[in-house]
This record gives sequence, structure tokens and C-alpha cells, in this order.
Amino acid sequence: MRSALLVAGTTSDAGKSVLVAGLCRWLAREGVAVAPFKAQNMSNNSVVTRDGGEIGRAQALQAAACGLEPSVRFNPVLLKPGGDRSSQVVVLGRAVGEVSALSYRARKAELMGTVLDTLDSLRDDFEAVVCEGAGSPAEINLRADDIANMGLARAANLPVVVVGDIDRGGVFAHLFGTLALLDPADQALVAGFVVNKFRGDPALLEPGLRQLRALTGRPVHGVLPWREELWLDAEDSLSYAADGVIGRPEAPRGDQWLRVAVVRLPRISNATDVEALACEPGVSVRFVTEPSRLADADLVVLPGSKATVEDLRWLRATGLADAVAAHDGPVLGICGGFQMLGARIDDPVESRAGTVAGLGLLDVDVRFAADKTLENPRGTAFGEPVTGYEIHHGSVTRTAEDGLVTLADGTAEGALRGRVAGTHWHGLLENDAFRRAFLRWAAGHAGRDGFTPAPDVDFAGRRAAQLDLLGDLVVEHLDTGAVMDLLERGAPRGLPVVPPAGAPPVS
Repeated sequence: MRSALLVAGTTSDAGKSVLVAGLCRWLAREGVAVAPFKAQNMSNNSVVTRDGGEIGRAQALQAAACGLEPSVRFNPVLLKPGGDRSSQVVVLGRAVGEVSALSYRARKAELMGTVLDTLDSLRDDFEAVVCEGAGSPAEINLRADDIANMGLARAANLPVVVVGDIDRGGVFAHLFGTLALLDPADQALVAGFVVNKFRGDPALLEPGLRQLRALTGRPVHGVLPWREELWLDAEDSLSYAADGVIGRPEAPRGDQWLRVAVVRLPRISNATDVEALACEPGVSVRFVTEPSRLADADLVVLPGSKATVEDLRWLRATGLADAVAAHDGPVLGICGGFQMLGARIDDPVESRAGTVAGLGLLDVDVRFAADKTLENPRGTAFGEPVTGYEIHHGSVTRTAEDGLVTLADGTAEGALRGRVAGTHWHGLLENDAFRRAFLRWAAGHAGRDGFTPAPDVDFAGRRAAQLDLLGDLVVEHLDTGAVMDLLERGAPRGLPVVPPAGAPPVS
């Protein structure tokens, strides 16, 4: 059995990732051996696989929906933007160089071979593969060398379902226009639509669904409702609004809140690290982009960055560097944020800026190397067992600080000085017992004696519950029979072509 389909979207963040995760959860619960696949992802939110590779975080979540460990096969090409015009290219889990938008196009032909070989291997090993597109399939300026959307669908003969986000407005125009911009051969693979994030009475939507089918000859396979519980593991860091609250803060267990300000760096990476804090009752987590937002914060977090030195320059230019240094409460730096807190950064790799001064809150020196550290370490921190994952070019070359984490061999990782802590580990806050100990530490340094960490928050359980909810939504609101038919038989033959497809190009 070599069943597969592609979920495309009208825009980035239309709901492709969550729909793929929901379909994977549903199929896995039906006893189908299913795997996720995203040929090309552009994201700085990534994880480390068991074999030491790197893939997009969304594909790791989708793997969990399937009951699988993350694998480099689920995301063979990962682009990690370091600026507006350049990205690091990761192929089958390993960084292979930097590209500009134009130079990357020249490499796509060779990468298509890797993509198709990887997809073929998954189709050989699993009963079904649910593929996720990238951005929109109607980016006609990029269609000629596309390897993630209709280029992949054509090469692998995949039926395509297009999902649109009704919460943005204009969903019928988005769905119709996406189809109409495709050429006839591409349109022949688009078998239907899904509407995502609907709020209100479905009866009000029904006339539009009927008209869309009449106009395109394709059904809407389902309307997924808006559910505010679904906020963990955002695929795109752009999903995090500047100066926006993360998640749905619950009332405190004690009589005080703990207010967390996470600096929204321009090149933020693994922004999902702080989501575990946002799951805690009485913890309000907000992204901030200007100094005044730190004035009433109890805890300040500097998150990861794909361009540490450039984001450090931005901190200084905006006044946030001075605000962080002047903050008299606890500060946590994660990966790039940890590097910024140190004394010196020697970077001949990412920015090629040489040695630059850090914020000086920790007496630590960092040097960047060409080879990237990709590990899944274990240790103890604040007396609790912890796991995490490391993705970084910069490593500590000198430290005068105590470590935050103690590894199994007794060596130290990270740094801890009074009210300032730093670590290269992502995922550290997902360890429940450590997170509670860390919150007690932060509340103590912030003078929030009335804050009480909840004893019963299970972060892994929260994530699993969201995956189960996605599977439930698929069963309740999608035509699963039609989806299964697409997996088994492919796109129906004879689907009508919607103009202006096939029209001659404008001279």
C-alpha cells in the first residue's frame, strides 16, 4: 500500500500543520500505520531527532500524533532564516550551507531527488503518508521549481486538499483563487477543500459551500471549528504576535500572578520553549518588543535566535538591552538568549562579526563553530531530572559561573548566578518537576511570595490532549470517508478546470 495525500493551504498559517496532525491522529487511532511528511519547511522552530538530525517542530508534533519518534525522513529539507534574504539549508537533518532566495532556486532540482526518494521510502514503510505543503501552492512566481506543493504533488501523483482560514476573512476567494491560478495539470490533482477556524452557526456558511462546489466542481470535505485550546507548538514564529499573550492564562493557585516577558527577537528561534510556562496557572506569558513592557515583568526571558549577534544589535538599538540589564528580577536566557547574557561572543560563522560584547549579566564567553551541536542530553537541574535538546553553533569556551544543569558525567551546562540563569537546552521547561522548581526560584527572586506553582500540570499530557482533540475534530467535522477514498484511489478523474488556468502568459 502506497497511499498518500497532500494538504496545501491558501496561505502560511492557514491550518496545514494542525490538519495534518489531526489526520495523522485519526488514522493512527484507526489502526493505520501512518507517517507525516513535509518536503520543505521554512522555520526556526526545530527539534533534534534520535539519530542527531534536525527537523521542523511541526513534523515532530505530527510524528507524535502518529505514535512515532521524530525522524529526518519526515522533513528532508529545512530552511532556517537568518535574515530577510538568507537561510541555512538543512538536508536530511544536517546543515549543508547558506543560501539566498535566488541561489536556493538553483539547488531545488537536486533537492527534488532527495525529497522524492525520501517520500518513496516512507510510502514503502507505511500504509499512509500525510504530506504538508509549504506556504501556498498558488505562488505562481515559484511554481517552475517548486518541490513542496504542486511540484511535489505532480511528481508523486498526490491528491491535494486545500485548507483555508476563515478567521482571516475572504476564505471563499482564497480557496477559489488558489485553484484558479493553477495550471490544468495541477488543478487535476486538487480534489477538495477544508475550511478552518470557523466560529458561529454552520447554517450561515452552507450557501457559500454549495456555491464554491458549483463554481469549482469540488466538495468542501469539512469545516473545522475554532477551538481556543489549540495553541501549543505553533509552526511559524510569526504566529506569535508582538506584545501578545501566549495561550490562555488560568487563575493562580496562590494569591499572586507571575508575569513573564519574553523578548520577541526579530530572528527568534524555538519560540515554543516558553509555552510550557504559559500552561501554568497564575503565569501570564507575553511577547514584548519595546522596553516599557519590562517595567512590570517579574521574569524576563531572552529566547533562542537564529542570528544571535544581529538580534543583540537589535536589543541595543531598541533600548531593550538596557532594560534587561536594569531589570532587578530574575532573567532566563535560552540558547541564543543565553549567549547574549554573557561577557563576549566570538562569531566568525553566522554574522562573521568577530568578537562582540554581550550584556555582561553572566561571566561567560561563547565562540561559534562551523559545525552545529545537535544533541538530546540528560541531566539534573534544581535537583530534578531533566531532558532537552541542543541546536546551536555557539559553545561556551570560558565560564566563571556555576552550571544550571549537571550532566551525568558531572560536567556543568549553562550558568546560574543569583537571579540570572542561562542554558543552551531547548525543551528544559517541558520537564514538569524542574519547571515547578524554576518557578519557585523565579517567584522568590521577583518577590512574589504569594505565587504558588501548581503541583499537577502535565505538559506532555497537555500536548497529547491537543493531539487527541485534533483527531476528534477530524472525526466529527470532516468527511473521513472521502479522505480515506483520496488516500486509497487518488484524485477523481475528470475534475473541471477553473479559468483562468491555461490562459497564455501576459507579455
